[in-house]
Amino acid sequence: MDDKAMSLYERAIKVIPPVASNRATKLEIVKAKGAYLWDTEGKKYLDFASGIGVTNMGHNHPYVIEKAKAQMEDLVHAGHNVVFYPSYVELAERLSAELDHDYKVYFSNSGAEAVEGALKLAKWATKRPGIISFKRSFHGRTMGATTVTASSSVYRQEYEGLMPSVYYAEYPYAFRSGLSEDAEVDRCIQSIEEIFHYLIAPEKVAAIIMEPQQGEGGYIVPPKRFVEQVRQICSEHGILLIFDEIQSGFGRTGELFAWQNFNVEPDIMCAAKGIANGFPLSAVIGKNEVMDQWTAGAHGGTFGGNPVSCAAGLAVLDLLHQGVLENAKKMGVYFKERLEVLAQSFSIIKDIRGLGLMIGMECMAADGKPDSDIIAKLRETALAKGLLLLSCGVDKNVIRFIPPLVVTKEEIDLAVSILQESFEEILAKTV
Repeated sequence: MDDKAMSLYERAIKVIPPVASNRATKLEIVKAKGAYLWDTEGKKYLDFASGIGVTNMGHNHPYVIEKAKAQMEDLVHAGHNVVFYPSYVELAERLSAELDHDYKVYFSNSGAEAVEGALKLAKWATKRPGIISFKRSFHGRTMGATTVTASSSVYRQEYEGLMPSVYYAEYPYAFRSGLSEDAEVDRCIQSIEEIFHYLIAPEKVAAIIMEPQQGEGGYIVPPKRFVEQVRQICSEHGILLIFDEIQSGFGRTGELFAWQNFNVEPDIMCAAKGIANGFPLSAVIGKNEVMDQWTAGAHGGTFGGNPVSCAAGLAVLDLLHQGVLENAKKMGVYFKERLEVLAQSFSIIKDIRGLGLMIGMECMAADGKPDSDIIAKLRETALAKGLLLLSCGVDKNVIRFIPPLVVTKEEIDLAVSILQESFEEILAKTV
């Protein structure tokens, strides 16, 4: 068959390995604007995936594109470890100023690369070997990031052994444990103490890495007391607290960073995804006293802090403070209210949770077990009706809603209408 007569999917499987074929859909997208995507046939989709939490300003935001194009006219690449250039320095200055100048910034390319950098920084600064992560966590697919990920054994298959001296504590999930919030927090804090007692002394632990709202693990929001107590444990033992803000950062939760919802500061942050609205960029953001220990040559890279990506990052910060952060808060409240009303009509919906516009909807079957089948059917049915959704949770029974932060009430109403129609259609077939 002539390649031109083949679909993009058919052409792709001829030249792209199976490892890259695990896509959420087979959509063939050629254009995007705001909250919408268009396929090769001209069909329009409401995108509540946002490139997995990347296009927070909406697709092809004109202001971001304008700033990126202007930068391309002047400089596309020079190498941040060779020369200095304005957008690189200015974005670091802006991020530092957002955090009261208590932090310094190292730019890299991807979320996983930021996690790798954060782990290296923690080990370098503390001269300690141990890392504590959390069950259900997701931090990336490179070797170090895979090691601290604990949301699926599939990610680790055939790659053992991984980075040594990594231990896994419990992350609070009272909805599933059946405990009260306080009892669940106590259980999870006790799991950290047990790691210290049975596995590694606290003075040998370099860092605790956690998502301030778990992403792939199920869009789980921890109680404030838990986050506070993890911070207290770290401070008591000289352990660095790393917050993985790759998905939860840059306005996703209604604050610039999710930790600001808890008023608990980390020592190190990992940022990526929404930082540049689709241009590849990530950052390790660390307290001055930690970053100042990371000496020249201890870490590096070629493409980190690309001029065009940094220009886009500056535009994103402008937009966040020109109403987008406020919209994320307001629309997050509105969307959750609409979903809670929807849940009253469908008993299979058991929990609506999340901060800002990082919202999870968990579904359970009549027997009380996670219902991944209905989530798969819901995504398929909604997609046919023009709504793109993603799932999450270790049991794949949670829809994660990741609309752009510029989403409107009308777009939320449309999404909820499609969800209602989809549920009705699916449940009618099971009667």
